[in-house]
Amino acid sequence: MRNSDLELVVQNEKAAYEHPWTKRIFIDCLRAGYQCWVLANKQQIVAHGVMSVALGECHLLTLCVRPDYQRQGFGRKLFNLLLDRAYKLDALECFLEVRSTNDGAITLYRSMGFTQIGEQKNYYPGGKGREDAIIMSRSLPPP
Repeated sequence: MRNSDLELVVQNEKAAYEHPWTKRIFIDCLRAGYQCWVLANKQQIVAHGVMSVALGECHLLTLCVRPDYQRQGFGRKLFNLLLDRAYKLDALECFLEVRSTNDGAITLYRSMGFTQIGEQKNYYPGGKGREDAIIMSRSLPPP
């Protein structure tokens, strides 16, 4: 991901999420040196992800696939790339939070070896109040 990608990345966020990340958040992630990646086909950016890596662990901060490209393997491909990068940077464990109502993402993460280790009440903003998050983890390296 580069600064020049951010307009398209933010468009994808807005298309996919009710409460999308802002351009400022992505700028801050790039400046912080996080693993910020995009996945593109010949026409456009179809997915993006951001992961922090430090002190032997990594944390998936966001993984987004444009709605018209979901359930085609792009999320899995990009997440595997992020996990591989994190492992090469000496991460041994990966953590993430996911909305408890996001069945598609939960299914993806479980299929990639993640297990639930906790829950955080009222973690995410929601349409009517706040939503709970499921906290998941798995050991690295990627399979």
